[in-house]
Amino acid sequence: MAHAKREKSPGKPSARTSSKHDLYQQSVQCPEAEVEFVEKVYVKRYGVRPVKIREDFCGTAYTSCEWVRRRKGNIAVGLDLHGPTIRWGLEHNAKDLNAEQRSRLRLFRRNVLSPGAEARGVDAVLAMNFSYWVFQTRDSLRGYFASVRKSLGKKGLFYLDIMGGWESMKEQQERRRQRGFTYVWDQAEFDPITNHIRCHIHFEFKRKGGTQGPAMRKAFTYDWRLWTIPEVRELLNEAGFKTSTVYWEGDDGKGGGNGVFKPQKHGEACESFIAYIVAEP
Repeated sequence: MAHAKREKSPGKPSARTSSKHDLYQQSVQCPEAEVEFVEKVYVKRYGVRPVKIREDFCGTAYTSCEWVRRRKGNIAVGLDLHGPTIRWGLEHNAKDLNAEQRSRLRLFRRNVLSPGAEARGVDAVLAMNFSYWVFQTRDSLRGYFASVRKSLGKKGLFYLDIMGGWESMKEQQERRRQRGFTYVWDQAEFDPITNHIRCHIHFEFKRKGGTQGPAMRKAFTYDWRLWTIPEVRELLNEAGFKTSTVYWEGDDGKGGGNGVFKPQKHGEACESFIAYIVAEP
């Protein structure tokens, strides 16, 4: 399960020479498409462009960097608890920004439940890559949603992505070839009573000549609850959000998604999907 990706040319990757963050960004993230969606939905709702966004669980701040690069005046605030990952983002993603752009990027090693004054009054909050699934009870997820609602300005929107379909509950591995390596999404454990799911990301490499080289096993591990769209929307409502809209991905005609997300009241009973939920306070 992954979003569209942006390919880069990292040279000849290997488990020894590659950064897991770089491989993740190549395999999973497409910040250009993400910020395009955020802006398009916001303009449709309010008639103006958003300026200040907050990226929760920002990791390497890949999306935040793209946001400040996108337009002069855009401001991005990123929150994450893992200091080394934030530092990697500053050293590798923020280095491509000029001084003026970097001045509009503000990253904090901070809990999203205590965002601080700098992270309030924003136009949009983003919780992407299913990161909010770390909250595994209704009370904890509702509490996070309530905190987000308080952080949004009068014209604010909250953006989440979500995966689902019957394959999301299956213990399986999905492989996808990238440029010079293979991305492996490993749904290692699933408990249908609690909806607890443990997933890993591995990266595999081949030596010159096609022989299998050492793999980067468990580069990332996720300990989550698998939430469904109705549950998330109900909790958003309980947290005080007035409305929430599901943006469903269109079909590419070959059994996959086409990358175009439109508001829908009903979805297809497909084996796997990725959708967005956008909530208004």
